[in-house]
Amino acid sequence: MLKPESFAAGKWIAPDDKARAVHGPVDGKLIAQAGGAGLDVQAMLDWARLTGGPALRAMTFHERAKMIKAVGQYIAERKEELYALNPLTGATRRDGGVDIEGGIGTMMVIAGKGRREMPDGHVYVDGAPEALSRDGSFLGQHICVPMQGVAVHINAFNFPVWGMLEKLAPTLLAGMPAIVKPATQTCYLTEACFRMIIESGLLPEGAVQLVIGGTGDMLDRLTPQDVVSFTGSADTALHLRANPALMRNSVRFHSEQDSLNATILGPDATVGTPEFDAFIKETANEITTKAGQKCTAIRRIIVPDSAMKDVSEALMERLSKTIIGDPADDSVRMGALASAAQKEDVLGKLRALSGETIRLTGDPETLDLVGAGPDGAFLAPTLLQCDDPDAAQAVHELEAFGPVSTLMPYRDLAHAAQLANRGGGSLVASLVTGDPEVARQVVLDSAAWHGRLYITGRNSTKAATGHGSPMPHMVHGGPGRAGGGEELGGIRGVMHYMQRTAIQGGPDVISAITGQWIPGAPEIEGPDHPFQRTFREIRIGETLHTESRTVTLDDIEHFAHFTGDTFYAHMDEEAAKANPFFPGRVAHGYLLLSFAAGLFVQPDPGPVLANTGLNSLSFQKPVSPGDSIKVRLTCKRKTQRTDTYGEVAWNATLTNQDDEQVAEYELLTMVSYDRPE
Repeated sequence: MLKPESFAAGKWIAPDDKARAVHGPVDGKLIAQAGGAGLDVQAMLDWARLTGGPALRAMTFHERAKMIKAVGQYIAERKEELYALNPLTGATRRDGGVDIEGGIGTMMVIAGKGRREMPDGHVYVDGAPEALSRDGSFLGQHICVPMQGVAVHINAFNFPVWGMLEKLAPTLLAGMPAIVKPATQTCYLTEACFRMIIESGLLPEGAVQLVIGGTGDMLDRLTPQDVVSFTGSADTALHLRANPALMRNSVRFHSEQDSLNATILGPDATVGTPEFDAFIKETANEITTKAGQKCTAIRRIIVPDSAMKDVSEALMERLSKTIIGDPADDSVRMGALASAAQKEDVLGKLRALSGETIRLTGDPETLDLVGAGPDGAFLAPTLLQCDDPDAAQAVHELEAFGPVSTLMPYRDLAHAAQLANRGGGSLVASLVTGDPEVARQVVLDSAAWHGRLYITGRNSTKAATGHGSPMPHMVHGGPGRAGGGEELGGIRGVMHYMQRTAIQGGPDVISAITGQWIPGAPEIEGPDHPFQRTFREIRIGETLHTESRTVTLDDIEHFAHFTGDTFYAHMDEEAAKANPFFPGRVAHGYLLLSFAAGLFVQPDPGPVLANTGLNSLSFQKPVSPGDSIKVRLTCKRKTQRTDTYGEVAWNATLTNQDDEQVAEYELLTMVSYDRPE
């Protein structure tokens, strides 16, 4: 008997005699007792806000990213313990892989994004500075900082591991503590993973807590600095959103809800094409994976009217080969629904849909099960057909959250998009086509109604990630029925747990707050050439002012013939003068960059390992023969990359003999922490 425990204010709390009985979906037997024990909700909130939050905010983004990566690795090393529990949820090992491996992978991606795309500091800089005065002495800058409350995560039953980890990773990276509330039906798997996180000792105290069972009056106690992130049904989301404290305090509420996702078969994807085969395979996979219990599963199959017969026959043939039964059996392709109650809910939705559809497959309760008896929550894959989707309403409003999908015809692409949009907002819609123009039309007609559009054809099918697979790099959410929110999306997901604030002040103030040098901020003169200083030694604002170099006509002509760039502005005086941008023959922009490097580079071996890039290059004023240029090279920001070297970004500004700016760019160098032996 499993007895998952809550983790509240640093203590594990076992279920008591009021615990809820959890029956297994495979045989209906009692497998767990969960919840019931009273929790000191205020103590949990205080522990998060007063202990976990300050500890996380004291860390830099990179320190938190390293922590998240280490946690992901710790779980990965013990994942077989999670796979051992996975069949109890009704899921096969393949289904469990989506949940367990997907959760771990999401943590690793978010951690990597934090290291690559966020600063090694405490303030995230959002965009470039805005000039608020003519002389540049007063600027504006958007920044993001961690919110100073707690994130309450309320997760659904279908992904007990991924659902937790995909919310935890961006929350912790933002620097915010979290309280996790999993669905009771599968909470034992969440608790097993959560226990690993605590036992790892990698997170500071108060960073994470776990509620098994009800949250009590926790939502009533939330403040404007707190966040609620919810995954589940639209009805439950509506109930939670209506909490007076959430509305009164403008508590952020992010909702990712089940939706009537659609897939569209392009008119070019006829029988015998790679697109048709991919469509059938993907659709059948979405109906059967997790027994159809995915918020991204395909609920409506929209195909050309002329293809209805071909698609229905191909789908029924493929679905008929699905092996159903005990998910612990390696031969089984589809396991049980999460519970007997979930099975009854799906059957009820099938009855409600029967007025607008015909069932193409057999009785969903008549199954030939492998390794399982009749008491489990099993249903066969069920394919419905709606011949008049324009007149229908239920197929666009009711979701049978199981292995059920409805086939319907469209007249033309505009009609196909219209049908997809009638779901009222979805997490994902997919299109299978080999024609880019078909894809363009569908996107323009329907993107506003879907959080993600998954488009695949013969050129991308092998590498494509799948209709129902939210990727941590891309946003996961959708408008309307889908909740109106979003998760993941790389750093976008982190921003949900941070406050965007506009700061205004002088360049010195903005630079001090952001940890990044900007023009007008103080410059520091180093004791020697900056390329002879280690990553640790270089300071933000450290500046080198070079000598001048005169650009001659011989320089320009030599560069033109040597590189082959004989553009008329460099070689033909009359033609150059006829161009309103040039006073006559001018130097090549890349010649100026080469001369700039020659002015600021220190040639001796030193800590600088490599020049790795150049960003935001712009030319402001042409340089004519006889003009001279000089360079101001300033350390703009520093970013740790490994334990032995880091990236230094330099602001390089080129000016002429009249101190007029002629070019500017950002130079990236990798610099060692230590001096070479």
